Amino acid sequence: MRHRKKGFKLGRTYGHRRATLAALSCALIRHKRIRTTLAKAKALRMFIEPLITRAKEDTTHNRRQVFRYLQDKEAVKELFGEIAEKVNGRPGGYTRVVRIGRRPGDGAEMAVIELVDYNDVKPADSRKTRRRTRRGRGRGRRTETPEAAATTTQAAEAEAAAPETPETAEPEAQVEQATAEAEAATPAEAAPEASSEEAAEDQEKKDEG
Repeated sequence: MRHRKKGFKLGRTYGHRRATLAALSCALIRHKRIRTTLAKAKALRMFIEPLITRAKEDTTHNRRQVFRYLQDKEAVKELFGEIAEKVNGRPGGYTRVVRIGRRPGDGAEMAVIELVDYNDVKPADSRKTRRRTRRGRGRGRRTETPEAAATTTQAAEAEAAAPETPETAEPEAQVEQATAEAEAATPAEAAPEASSEEAAEDQEKKDEG
């Protein structure tokens, strides 16, 4: 049974683990957003959120208690100053952990941990979505009843046998009219060409005579 074994070991001893979380906490307080492994991000969230809750009440006792964990005067000053004012109306849940995929070298799962009040836009999750296959696409067609199939066939035959509507007939009539006009205009255009050829032949005869 894992009674009283809550938390993350992170492959470190107690002192090493506490120093790692203190360094990550100071980095998060300073930059408001850091990138680390998923296990460290989850451990850091459990470590720093109680400290942020203490920072809401600015007393000497609370400052000393927070400094006891962080061991950084500048981080304590910023935590009780700017960050405490920013998260004053939030009753918890000051940080957000977002997975961003795996590290190329060793395949460790990486994550971004950030202060919610300083990052309103949640970063996109890089985890791949499940691919959909085509296996389920034909189910509707396979389960189609004979009555529905007969109805679809009758509708298609009715559309094919429907008489031509005036709207579709009108463009065809316009095309036929334009063709007739073009044919009528062709002899008129050819007449000047024929007359010019006759005049040329008459001129040649006169020159020979």
